Amino acid sequence: MPNQFAKTRKADQPYAIYQGPGITWHVIKTYKMPSSETKDQYARWMVAAKSDATFGDFEYGDTYKREVTSYGRLVAADPEWIQAYRPGFDAHLPTPDEYLADA
Repeated sequence: MPNQFAKTRKADQPYAIYQGPGITWHVIKTYKMPSSETKDQYARWMVAAKSDATFGDFEYGDTYKREVTSYGRLVAADPEWIQAYRPGFDAHLPTPDEYLADA
C-alpha cells in the first residue's frame, strides 16, 4: 500500500493542522508511511508553518514529526489522517476545510 499522504497539498488544503505555543503547522506531505515513522526518530513532514516570526505568512519546509507532535495539539484533520495517526480516537475533530472556514 502506498503512502496516502505523499502527495504535496497546498497550505490551505492540509492533511492535518497542529497548533503549539505561538505556531501553527499545516501538514502538507509526509515522506513515510505512518507505521514506518514510529521506528524513525528522524521522520520528516513537509509543513507550512505560521508564527509571529513569519509575520502572518506561511513558511514551507521539512520538520521532524516528533517536534510537531510533541509541541503541537491536533486541532483538525482529514478522517484518513485520524485513522492512520490516532486510531480509536473518538472525539470529533473538524476537517481542515471546516476548521479554516471558521477561522
